[in-house]
Amino acid sequence: MATVEVTKENFEETTIGDGITIVDAWAEWCGPCKRFAPVFDKASEEHEDITFAKLDTENNQELAGALQIQAIPTLMVFRDGIQVFNQAGALPPAAFEDLIKQVRDLDMDAVREQVEQQKNQG
Repeated sequence: MATVEVTKENFEETTIGDGITIVDAWAEWCGPCKRFAPVFDKASEEHEDITFAKLDTENNQELAGALQIQAIPTLMVFRDGIQVFNQAGALPPAAFEDLIKQVRDLDMDAVREQVEQQKNQG
């Protein structure tokens, strides 16, 4: 599956649905971003059931600020509309595949319960 570009107009609709969405926040001038791009693209071809989205932080500075992206590349992973991962730094291919496996293996009922508990405490 080809990657999709996300902007402030389509970010929420891209990440809120069922399934897994992986967002790569990047910029054209970022060397580590350019080195990670082929890893991200290859994974998008191998995992057609996952939405792979790219967020150009330079062209979407307002959204990047709202998401509190402080370093790039930053990977954000959403499953069933819940953010389950957010980390700056490029991952090597094996680590990226491991992350995808971990997200697939999540017990989403337990995750939803944790989110609900955090809401009730806050």
